Amino acid sequence: MLKIDDINVYYGAIHALKGISVEVNEGEIVTLIGANGAGKSTILRTISGILKPRTGQIVFEDTNIAGMAAQDIVKLGISQVPEGRRVFANMTVLENLELGAYIRSDRKGIKEDIEKIFVRFPLLKQRSSQLAGTMSGGEQQMLAMGRALMSRPRLLLLDEPSMGLAPLLVKEIFSIIKEINASGTTVLLVEQNAHMALSIANRAYVLETGRITLAGDAKELAASEAVQKAYLGG
Repeated sequence: MLKIDDINVYYGAIHALKGISVEVNEGEIVTLIGANGAGKSTILRTISGILKPRTGQIVFEDTNIAGMAAQDIVKLGISQVPEGRRVFANMTVLENLELGAYIRSDRKGIKEDIEKIFVRFPLLKQRSSQLAGTMSGGEQQMLAMGRALMSRPRLLLLDEPSMGLAPLLVKEIFSIIKEINASGTTVLLVEQNAHMALSIANRAYVLETGRITLAGDAKELAASEAVQKAYLGG
């Protein structure tokens, strides 16, 4: 579904991604793990068009999207839940969800999808008229995920969904990610909680300072000594 081929990305003079190649097959959960500053979020920002690679290709379902405008990438079927949630604080929960469907004009379908989001996240239904900025971190994370799903993505990019959440909420968010995937959405997950990420992923890539150092089956990587020492406290 997604093939990243030898991309190089720079922040000014800083070489942030060095010849990165990643593949995501339809129906998978693929996770990128690594320390802070390894380049995980930079990969997602480059896929979603916020950053432009200097060289290399990003092919999504036969279309090279490298350098394409972010809104056009959403229209193709890729949606991102950004790090830090980034909900529109001065808008209600319902308005945030409606904004997630900004590329769509099928009012009936939008209404049906909002109802589906409310079934998946009952708490959002209770808070539909509440300002998003007044909600807790966990509630905002659910809203950010719901908002991303409103564009009906075939590929969902998740950037640090567990950041700053209590352990019980982390479990809940990860079980929701599994549900979203089971209902037909492919997931590319960036996560510092390597243990949780590897427990739900099919495959994983390990990043260190802008390069991929390990890649393979998630369960095999979770069992490897190098990953356990570096990321799982083993």
